[in-house]
Amino acid sequence: MKTFFTNFLVYFLLLFAFSAETFAQNIGVNEEKYRLTIRKAKGKIILDGKIDEDDWQKAEVAGNFWQFFPFDSSRTSFKTEVRTVFDDNFLYIAAVCMQPNKYIVTSLRRDFARGTSDVFGINLDPFKDKLNGFNFAVSPYNVQREGLIFNGQELSIDWDNKWYSKVTNLEDRWIVEIALPFKTLRYKRNEDKNEWLINFVQNDLVKNEAGAWAPIPRIFPGAALAFSGTLVWEEPPPHQGANVSVIPYLLGSADKDFQQKTPANQRFNAGFDAKVAVTPSLNLDLTVNPDFAQVEVDRQVTNLSRFELFFPERRQFFLENSDLFGSFGLNNSNPFFSRRIGLARNPNTGFNEKVPILAGARLSGRINKDWRIGVLNMQTARQDNLSLPSTNFGMFALQRRVFARSNVAFFATNKEPFNLDKDTLKQAFNRVLGLEYNLASTNNRWAGKVFYHRSLSPENLANQYIAAGRIIYNKPTFGFTNRFENIGENYSADMGFVPRKGTLRNAGDLTFTYYPKGKIAKKINNYFLNPDYDVIYGIPQGRILDWDAGLFGGIQFQNSANLEFALVRFDYTYLFAPFDPSNTGGAQLPANTSYLYRSHRIGFNSNIRKPVFFNVFTRFGDYFNGRIFAVQSAINYRLQPYGIFAIDFNYNRIRLPAPYSNSDLLLIGPRVELAFSTKLFFTAIMQYNNQVNNVNFNARVQWRFKPVSDLFIVYTDNYYATEGIENGAAFRSFQPKNRALVFKLTYWLNI
Repeated sequence: MKTFFTNFLVYFLLLFAFSAETFAQNIGVNEEKYRLTIRKAKGKIILDGKIDEDDWQKAEVAGNFWQFFPFDSSRTSFKTEVRTVFDDNFLYIAAVCMQPNKYIVTSLRRDFARGTSDVFGINLDPFKDKLNGFNFAVSPYNVQREGLIFNGQELSIDWDNKWYSKVTNLEDRWIVEIALPFKTLRYKRNEDKNEWLINFVQNDLVKNEAGAWAPIPRIFPGAALAFSGTLVWEEPPPHQGANVSVIPYLLGSADKDFQQKTPANQRFNAGFDAKVAVTPSLNLDLTVNPDFAQVEVDRQVTNLSRFELFFPERRQFFLENSDLFGSFGLNNSNPFFSRRIGLARNPNTGFNEKVPILAGARLSGRINKDWRIGVLNMQTARQDNLSLPSTNFGMFALQRRVFARSNVAFFATNKEPFNLDKDTLKQAFNRVLGLEYNLASTNNRWAGKVFYHRSLSPENLANQYIAAGRIIYNKPTFGFTNRFENIGENYSADMGFVPRKGTLRNAGDLTFTYYPKGKIAKKINNYFLNPDYDVIYGIPQGRILDWDAGLFGGIQFQNSANLEFALVRFDYTYLFAPFDPSNTGGAQLPANTSYLYRSHRIGFNSNIRKPVFFNVFTRFGDYFNGRIFAVQSAINYRLQPYGIFAIDFNYNRIRLPAPYSNSDLLLIGPRVELAFSTKLFFTAIMQYNNQVNNVNFNARVQWRFKPVSDLFIVYTDNYYATEGIENGAAFRSFQPKNRALVFKLTYWLNI
């Protein structure tokens, strides 16, 4: 325990020392050097992709972009000119992109993935904290993508909101004109000095080149807010005024459960979400009887772990400012995981199912430049088939900026069931309190955090805590990470994601990167080596439970392909409970036995600019007391610009000595993602997974008839993958389990 507190103190002192450096560098180089003045339009701006109004011609121009891929020491080979103006309702941005009429575009579908299409993008940071902002991007086919930037450079594209754009395609260039409603943005209006941080980025996949107006080092993504320039308002942006949006929905569905042999069930439902701007920078989200039937199905994975797997949140209500609630802790010690609300695992199918949410409210955003706040309260209904009572979920988060980009944050969570008898109710609540310090240096080289969380329960047990730290250093040729974590054996976060308790953990890695010069640099962008280690010590067991160490490396090619490999990887596992490594329910390796095994890995991602592109990852070598050969792959065909035809493949061949089971685990998933226009989309996926004995088919049609207003038609079907006996009854391959058809209509109404 003494060693633990020593490590924790070292983390705290290191992070504080590096924060002191950021305090001395409060103003970034780009902010002073790259400044763009925005003026109010004197005439009307017509959004037509032509920018021929006088106000556009008189606007200040931002140009001469810098490369940040494949290099960061020269100007881009393409030329881009950007102009900005505003009126009482919109912030307008126009760009002339000197790119010949030959593009790479994945799809006409909104919210396309990063790095898959030619694009012009905008980063906005109205509060100049270099941590949180907005990203808006448009492809040459006028396909839109919006997202929220958090943690300084991470981008979530699941956020959805209203804005407008028009594109004109010419022989030697394309012109994009964008109108961002001030009601869509979150900002604070000052009467004297108004400056926002802004940057413009462009991706030319034909040349495989990315550039930005304010230069970004090539080791960072285009969303890195630390390197933004300044948008100088000649006069203050307007007051937003009343800003209330209501999004009602109507839903009709039919479903049948073949396993329970119940009659087909039809239901009709209605509810609504509402967005209320309490202030221009603080938003109240309300929901009554929400239904997320239109959300895309989770991609299945083969689970060879002894622990729970993490699946990302996809539901729109939980996404805005999600970092304010969900970024506490580390990836395996997160006290708030929004998928715990309204979703639960069905023991019959093995998949998550909806738990009805009666109502909820979420207040999130900024009090001012330095303070952010988040308050959430949700009430779910009783679900008898999953043995779940009606439950209240609550969270409070408060964040205070310190130094240049760092912050101190506090949170409290509460999960409390209802409709239980008095004796059970007294033992059912779960609460967690936590305090964190998060580091982000001005130059983006240092990042990290230290934190202490404590859970509260009626039993008032000892060791209900997590104390941990992480530090990250990143330069073009060298970087490292290190983390230390202590999770008490009685720590409990029912609203969080904490798959292991009662552990001490230390993990780290080094990254050495070499950028070649001369002729070879035309083919290869960089080589890298990445040795790492991870050690987990079990506190109740008083011994090391797991460790792994490996020497990883790779090559990044200039054409976007990359090769990655593990020259060698060692894994050590001590089983404190019986475990079947085949994960098929066969004979289990006994508890209190240990295994040291060696494997090798190699993976390749092909050139994504080609119509046919693929990735493949293989693993081979020892596995517990046997052998493993695994291959995971995805093959994609891009039918530009309409979409993707793909097939995902995952095969694990496990061979163990008698009496333990061999297994051949197969997961195969053909999928289609098509966009017939920028308003009509179709997705379908079929997943065959013999590990959980399930075949799933999901198809979704989406018609966006108005901005952020949609009609969804969703069909889903589940079947048995193999023959067998369940609950005393025989079943055969492809015998149906359940199916459902859903129609859902949503409409965004501004009041």
